[in-house]
Amino acid sequence: MARECSVAAALSVVGEQWSLLVLREVALGVRRFDAIRENTGASRAILGARLRSLTEAGVLEKVEYREPGSRTRHEYQLTPAGRELQPVLTALMQWGDKHLAGPAGPPLTVIHANCGAQVRAALRCECGHVLTDTGRELAVLQNR
Repeated sequence: MARECSVAAALSVVGEQWSLLVLREVALGVRRFDAIRENTGASRAILGARLRSLTEAGVLEKVEYREPGSRTRHEYQLTPAGRELQPVLTALMQWGDKHLAGPAGPPLTVIHANCGAQVRAALRCECGHVLTDTGRELAVLQNR
């Protein structure tokens, strides 16, 4: 019997390449369909399906906007649940930068807008202790 776990549940919502790339774009401020499509390389059909599934899952919301002289259109914004995925996206980018970037280095760097320092994901317990990324300091409690 497969282990019941929240990782599997989360992957059912965001565990697909195009979903994560859509979330990356929206988190970076790209919210309109054509711009998301251009930046991800997704086909119209795939992007439409991912936007629908992320909206249905409550990670994105579809919001109307209208530019002067144009028809009403939609853009996508992160919901509170979507914003809570930022550390996940940062951790994935950080891992990719370290292990996959190659000799040219990472393609972009995310910095703290207020101080200019690079943003890093870190494991931290509720008491504020920073844990190493080895996993050796972790223990698991079975809740059910």
